Amino acid sequence: MDTLHLLEQLIAIDSPTGFTSSAADFIEETLRSYGFSPIRTVKGAVRCGLGPAPTLALAAHTDTLGAIVSGFNTNGTLRFSLLGGPLLPSFEGGYVRLHTLDGKVVTGTLLLNDPSTHANNKAASLERTPDGMHIRLDESVKTADEVRALGIRIGDIVAFDPKYQALPNGFVKSHFLDNKAGCYVLFEVARQVASGGVPVPVELFFSTYEEVGHGGAPSYSETVNELLVIDMGVVGEKLEGSEQKCSICAKDSGGPYDYGFRKRLVQLAENQSIPFALDVYPFYSSDGTAAWRAGVDARVALIGPGVHASHGMERTHVDGMKATVDLCMAYINDTFKG
Repeated sequence: MDTLHLLEQLIAIDSPTGFTSSAADFIEETLRSYGFSPIRTVKGAVRCGLGPAPTLALAAHTDTLGAIVSGFNTNGTLRFSLLGGPLLPSFEGGYVRLHTLDGKVVTGTLLLNDPSTHANNKAASLERTPDGMHIRLDESVKTADEVRALGIRIGDIVAFDPKYQALPNGFVKSHFLDNKAGCYVLFEVARQVASGGVPVPVELFFSTYEEVGHGGAPSYSETVNELLVIDMGVVGEKLEGSEQKCSICAKDSGGPYDYGFRKRLVQLAENQSIPFALDVYPFYSSDGTAAWRAGVDARVALIGPGVHASHGMERTHVDGMKATVDLCMAYINDTFKG
């Protein structure tokens, strides 16, 4: 995919839940380059019409997992609280960037308390939890007061390094493919609609609080009556999803998605030979559920590229992202151009 650099650039922008303005700036800039006029909602989401009076919204979330400074240890390390639900063993030892209120960036590492195996013979077996871990700063600090003197405050945002790699065989591995791979799908939809030169009554919605459960709450255009959520497809034991396919979710923790909407997506995928899998996700919720619970009166469906090792060291494939783009475009064309 010739535009894959956009995924890499978006992933490189730190955007834990509640700290998404720089990523939203990039999204707006990208959409403007295709000739569209995105707007920012009060909550910081990006909304972009691909034509007038949209009746279909395609939504993906910009926010990622992360952490927030919750306290200072007496030895100059930091306590933290999680933003979302990162799988901590997959982030342990990873580098972090701490963003202060003054715009300063301080680097560090996420570590187990007393992490040296030569000093702690239980280091390998201890449970990884925020209470048993800390952030070691790359600064000469040995007391809490010395940390405060750097301008670091409780509430400062901690962003984990994504470790992005795109491989020649099509695999892409990185933290935060959930859900920046979904945002990339929306970029491709915008690019293809722009290339076709014919406006469609569709809006793109990039939410900013999905990882904490309220990203999809009402900010859609009043004319919208269908919501197609683009989020990661779960890959795991007893599931059909694959990194090379577009996953279509029938039900997750919030309940079943709209039956008729799902049926049309399955029929389009079958008729157009788009690789897909149908699944029920046992431990999952999306912006679609948030929208319904907030009172959005719309039909909702959920699809997305398969992502392995979700909330950890994630991996997907360009084929899965392409299949998701293809299914989005198939639905748009069948609905508005058929």
